Amino acid sequence: MPARAYWTGQLRLALVSIPVEIYSATRSTAGIALNQIHKPSGKRIKLEKTVPGIGEVEAEDIVKGYEIEKGEYVLLSDAELDEVKLESRQTFELVQFVDSSEIDAIYFEKPYYVVPKDTLAEEAFGVIRDALKAAKKVGLGQLAMRGHEHLCSLKPCGRGMIMETLRYADEVNKAQQFFRDIPDGKPPEELLELATALIEKRTAAFDPAKFHDRYDEALRALIDSKRGKKPAPADAPSVKPSNVIDLMAALKESIEKGGKTAAKGAPAKAAAKPAKAAAKTPAKAEPKAASGAAPKAKKRA
Repeated sequence: MPARAYWTGQLRLALVSIPVEIYSATRSTAGIALNQIHKPSGKRIKLEKTVPGIGEVEAEDIVKGYEIEKGEYVLLSDAELDEVKLESRQTFELVQFVDSSEIDAIYFEKPYYVVPKDTLAEEAFGVIRDALKAAKKVGLGQLAMRGHEHLCSLKPCGRGMIMETLRYADEVNKAQQFFRDIPDGKPPEELLELATALIEKRTAAFDPAKFHDRYDEALRALIDSKRGKKPAPADAPSVKPSNVIDLMAALKESIEKGGKTAAKGAPAKAAAKPAKAAAKTPAKAEPKAASGAAPKAKKRA
């Protein structure tokens, strides 16, 4: 394989051990990296490692430490850290199986491709893969990579399998602390039907290639223009939403347009005729409050 394995070890299920290799399933985009520059000289600023009262220090004099009190550390050498052995260091053991729907999406962190290390491992690898597929289950286990032990899931993916690192429970903030102040009441049925119809009109198959990092593209164009290069033609900018205060009229107009954003410069009918819309529909959204609170729809009589 052209890529270098991120991890090599044993995939274990009970007494069955399969040599496997793990490769990163994603890659960082070739985004623009900006450096800090000393403006008067035009030279790049360097960050040096220093100690107060001593100055710059050599790399060989730097060790890791854990702060137990303010300014007091327990020092740990690389050799001591290497001696902290974990059973999962070279083994990914499947210890539990669950339905994939049981794992909330918020726990998933990073995906990896899992493949058999050699031809001798292919048969056993295929058995585990197809058994997971037949049972419609996801395997769970723990794996040590780059100095950390990760909770991981394993599921079939074509001829191979995908392992995904998961966040531990204490790494996820409970949603209730953020959502508890949101009113529990249901919106008016007519508004809900219109919003549902709009969602259906905008529903299509997922195609990640249709989406681009527009900030990165704009930044590249800015850099090219400052270098004197002619920037490539960019897509038309998205239109900022107009100050529409009538939610019912806005939803109806969106559906009439097929769920598409209004053309650039086109006035919003809902904003131009709020009174007429109000006469037709008893349910209106209040104008946004100065505090930035979300508008609430009035209850129907």
